[in-house]
This record gives sequence, structure tokens and C-alpha cells, in this order.
Amino acid sequence: MMCYYRIVDPEVLAAALLHDAVEDQADAIVGRSGDRPEPRGEALQVVAERFGGRVAALVDAVTQPELPPGMDRTAHYVRHVATSLDPSPWARVIKLSDFTDNGVGIIHTAGPKAHRSAVKYAAAVPIFRDLLQRADTPLDADVKAHINRQLDRADQRFAAILGT
Repeated sequence: MMCYYRIVDPEVLAAALLHDAVEDQADAIVGRSGDRPEPRGEALQVVAERFGGRVAALVDAVTQPELPPGMDRTAHYVRHVATSLDPSPWARVIKLSDFTDNGVGIIHTAGPKAHRSAVKYAAAVPIFRDLLQRADTPLDADVKAHINRQLDRADQRFAAILGT
């Protein structure tokens, strides 16, 4: 993010480093073993105490909520991206960085996970393109063009995996 997106805001960079922490390691953040449901709210509180409220709010915005019973995994992801990033321009930047890294890097994934990921990510590309182009997304035009090229590359890889 510092190099390609030219982000120097330490809180945005901290949130980017922590972007998956609450989703993947809530128990570890609060210092508890996995004997209870993931304490995401408690983990966000710890992030706020250690790194500040803005960092915690950004991490919260990019943290995918638990999948509701019976909901399609892809639809849940797409809805999360569309709703949580809409009001938060800096969260968009963090999620775009994560998404393009995962999307372009999908070539390093094999088997059923590659297919599942390609299905989920391909459905979100149009939303990411829209979020990227918004006037309040705090990136320079050349950075947005770079990210668009990454989205193109990721989309090509999704199509190759899905045979479309």
C-alpha cells in the first residue's frame, strides 16, 4: 500500500496490517482458546485499545461478518463488500488492496479452494470497480488506473479457473 497506493497514514497502514486479524484470530486477540464462539466484538475492542478507534473502525469495516445460516457464501461476501465499504473510503482502499492481492495471487491456489475463491471473487469485481471509481475514494487517478489493471488481471484469472 505504501509503494503502489502511496498511502502514508499510519492508522490506515495499521488497519491494513490487521485487516484479517479479527476475522481469523479473534480468540487469540482476546487471549482465549476456541471454546466459545469467536468474540469478534471483544477483539475489536482490544484493537481499539491498542491501536485506536479509527484503526478498529477500519478493521471492522473490512471484517466479513459471520455467514448467516442458509445464506449463500458468495452472496454474503458481495453484500458485505457493497454495504460495509460504501460509507468508508479508507476501508475501500484497504479492501481493494487485499482483494487485488488475493485475486491476482489466486494462481497460487489449487483444487476446490481455487474454484470456490474464483466464484466468490468474480462476483465482487463489478462492486470493487464501482467503489474504486468513486470521487471520495482517496487515491490518485494513476493509482486507480493501476488498481483497475489489477482487477482486469484478477478477472482474467477467475475466468480461466471457472472456464468462462
